[in-house]
Amino acid sequence: MCVEPLHVNLISDSALQVTFGTSISAETHQHIIAFCRKLEKRPLQGIREWVPSYTAVTVFYDPLLLSPASLETYLLDTSKAVDGADHSDPVPVTIPVCYEEPFGPDLHHVANYNQLKPGDVIERHSEPDYLIHMMGFMPGFPYLGGMNKRIAAPRLGTPRRNVPAGSVGIAGTQTGVYPLESPGGWNIIGRTPKKLFFPSKTDPILLEAGMTIRFTPVSAQEFLDIEEKEASY
Repeated sequence: MCVEPLHVNLISDSALQVTFGTSISAETHQHIIAFCRKLEKRPLQGIREWVPSYTAVTVFYDPLLLSPASLETYLLDTSKAVDGADHSDPVPVTIPVCYEEPFGPDLHHVANYNQLKPGDVIERHSEPDYLIHMMGFMPGFPYLGGMNKRIAAPRLGTPRRNVPAGSVGIAGTQTGVYPLESPGGWNIIGRTPKKLFFPSKTDPILLEAGMTIRFTPVSAQEFLDIEEKEASY
């Protein structure tokens, strides 16, 4: 399978951006992940790192070792080398979530906004497998695709100063998980006791782009039991 990028653009004196689509979709995401996997298999001296996003991959390089023209040629050749073996169906990572109070302070608001019952929001939120399109805004935060639009809700008018680590939120048609305590304006509908960020480990981030997540509802007591086990990791 040949994965042809739409554009390769120079965006700084040390970065090229490879664009694969114009809208967020599972197909575009598969192309991006397959392309990144091929970059791992075809290392080129001078490339520092690459960062996938919803529709593109930004490749950072050392301009003393690579010219933009030579890197563009390499990236185009790499895209042509992608085949079916670079695509895979990831096994979902199960994320337990307690939607009960006090873990989901905005659950009723989201339900009322969509003229649903809280249980309907929980059911719709925990039903799909979510694709991680990209990681961002803080270490380990997954931007997920696949949320039921029936439970979409706008961001809070006034962001909270402190959102607890593990909080599961909704903002517009997106849902995500806060791996660290942080300010935030998403509607918090639950919390997971599962750790997503391990600062003392060599690989500190549990999730990565290309994985899928499945939220599983748990009771408050199950939350505490899991949290106790996670504390020992």
